[in-house]
Amino acid sequence: MGSLLVPFFFFTFFSLHSISPLQVSASANSTRHHHKWVGPTGRRVITVDSRGCGDFLSVQAAVESVPENNKEKVIIQIKAGIYIEKVVVPATKLFITFQGEGREVTVIEWHDRAADRGPNGQQLRTYKTASVTVFANYFSAKNISFKNTAPAPMPGMEGWQAAAFRISGDKSYFSGCGFYGAQDTLCDDAGRHYFKECYIEGSIDFIFGNGRSMYKDCELHSIATRFGSIAAQDRKSAEERTGFAFLNCKVTGSGPLYVGRAMGQYSRIVFSYTYFADVVAPGGWDDWDHTSNKNKTVFFGVYKCWGPGAEAVRGVSWARELDYNTAHPFLAKSFVNGRHWIPPGDA
Repeated sequence: MGSLLVPFFFFTFFSLHSISPLQVSASANSTRHHHKWVGPTGRRVITVDSRGCGDFLSVQAAVESVPENNKEKVIIQIKAGIYIEKVVVPATKLFITFQGEGREVTVIEWHDRAADRGPNGQQLRTYKTASVTVFANYFSAKNISFKNTAPAPMPGMEGWQAAAFRISGDKSYFSGCGFYGAQDTLCDDAGRHYFKECYIEGSIDFIFGNGRSMYKDCELHSIATRFGSIAAQDRKSAEERTGFAFLNCKVTGSGPLYVGRAMGQYSRIVFSYTYFADVVAPGGWDDWDHTSNKNKTVFFGVYKCWGPGAEAVRGVSWARELDYNTAHPFLAKSFVNGRHWIPPGDA
């Protein structure tokens, strides 16, 4: 993401967002609406094994084998191992699942930083550093980890943003996954996303972007050494439906740590039923640049959170303790229209 966090002074950055079409499927009768999940037709399984016992040696080769405008559900089974490669799933390859054998044993990793040069000689910048980038809709990943192994920067260092994963497609589901990095680990860029029982590790803004996402039963682990932050959300207007909803999560690690930063003028972040270890910085939240009056336009909220750090999360007047009616939209998968695209057994 844009800049390294240092107390009282932050830099902004150029961001780009891809927009995915929103598709809704429902049937109705005269008395009530019935939501029906409509998925792909057919199923195909591909195996990736770095030891040579599968269909492909690399994950990218498996992705490239999927036809454009694919209509089948394609499960790419990735055997245990460390796959040192940069992977891109283009927008034309829908319905792909990365299925690992456990986030501790199946890992895709790379090491790009924002200041590194790409093939054209220009700096990559943050969004192009991701070890794995997904532009396609209906992507899912299960029991696998994504890492950016670039070293963690010290406060004040520029150009060290290093994403492990970027999700820019709509209707994407993650279960039992790990995301490991330091500054800007998970680029939750654009679209609706559902993260369940995932582990996300980083130091500064380690979840960032303008996605509309729910994080349920996840562990958010800070490796900050001097100052850090969990989430930087980039909602730019009151009309946008984007935001990050954290539900029944656990915040651990080292601090001091801001739980949220106002990347966008109308940034929206809500923590509900979440445990906070004693790592939260006084005030809990940050308005990013201290010049744009974002404290008047952001929506930062907490609902029934607990733990030794929970009081600090309520530490500024513009981060509200929500009542049930106000918190309710952030407590169910309907926040991401999940009934329409998450298989019932996965939610």
